Amino acid sequence: MTSRLPAQNRALQLESIEAGFQIKKLPTPQPGLGNAIIRIEAAGILSYHREIYNGDRHYSFPIPIVGGYSAIGRIAALGPDATSLKEGQLVYVDCVIRARDDPDSLFLSAIHDSSADGTKKLMRDVWRDGTFAEFARFPLENCIPLDEARLCGSLGYSTQDLAYIGYLIVSFGGLRDIKLEPGETIVVTPATGGFGGAGVQVAIAMGARVIAMGRDEKKLAKLKEYVLSGSPNAQIETMKTTGDEAEDLATLQAFGIIDAVLDFTPPQGSKSSHLRSATSALRRNGRVSLMGFAEQPVVPWTFVSNNITIKGKLMYEREDMIQFVKMLERGLFPKGKAFVDTKSFPLEDWKAGLDTAAEHTGIGKHVVFTP
Repeated sequence: MTSRLPAQNRALQLESIEAGFQIKKLPTPQPGLGNAIIRIEAAGILSYHREIYNGDRHYSFPIPIVGGYSAIGRIAALGPDATSLKEGQLVYVDCVIRARDDPDSLFLSAIHDSSADGTKKLMRDVWRDGTFAEFARFPLENCIPLDEARLCGSLGYSTQDLAYIGYLIVSFGGLRDIKLEPGETIVVTPATGGFGGAGVQVAIAMGARVIAMGRDEKKLAKLKEYVLSGSPNAQIETMKTTGDEAEDLATLQAFGIIDAVLDFTPPQGSKSSHLRSATSALRRNGRVSLMGFAEQPVVPWTFVSNNITIKGKLMYEREDMIQFVKMLERGLFPKGKAFVDTKSFPLEDWKAGLDTAAEHTGIGKHVVFTP
């Protein structure tokens, strides 16, 4: 199996924060027990990847490192213990790596070592490099098979478009964690960013009515237009936040019964009152999924008196990924530009790729490297 792999492959490697990325020819990773070698076709770029690798976010990871996130690729080689994956198979490559002897210990590939001794060791010594390369080595359990004939054939998605799963699956993890049901009403806040916008798309696909909250009225209007262009029967409302907690609460209450809240508050909005308004508007026994950085998610007496369930969620579980792929393969999402507007860059244009990812954000917008 290893003989068909080239001796070297091109990769986008960060030798130091000061030096920035460089295109390097590195030894091609080799298969072994418990892993697969993936030929990367489209590697997702986060809107804040630039801030990670220029040091603005002060994330902890070993250096040198090949950057990356989740990706779409093909199995190029397999370890001897693989039983179901096949060479040439199209797969979603997941960035969440878990310790096999402690599944609760996890880190995000090429992004953050989670600062614990165990995950630091795993990232440093075993799973250091990410997907910004021609070939990448990942655990077998991180390779989720995709029905290529269905997704790229009858549904018409490109492999670059499928990399958008990396955004959609995060919100699906939060929504599934609070058991969102078809027909329920959920507030997504803020809804105009990459993960919030993806949360709107996923909640609609799950059959929910969505109230999309945000500060920018124009972006909210475009978000609603985008959703309805791909799903004309979608139930979606928008609400501009004012910063006045009581006023925002009254506006939300006018929408009627609200069952759940999905929150992606960014670090710069951690002190905002929008989430307190949203959680205060919940019906009795309502649920909240916290996936962002809000400091005060709920007014204490409201939390107690209304039996509110509030759950933090980091990313998702493997079962969530498998279930999400089933949804996508069943055709529950729009097609073409109504699904995602993807911009792609070769590794050589890494600066433009990172800069574009920081600007090309919001619902249905995604940027990838195509090694």
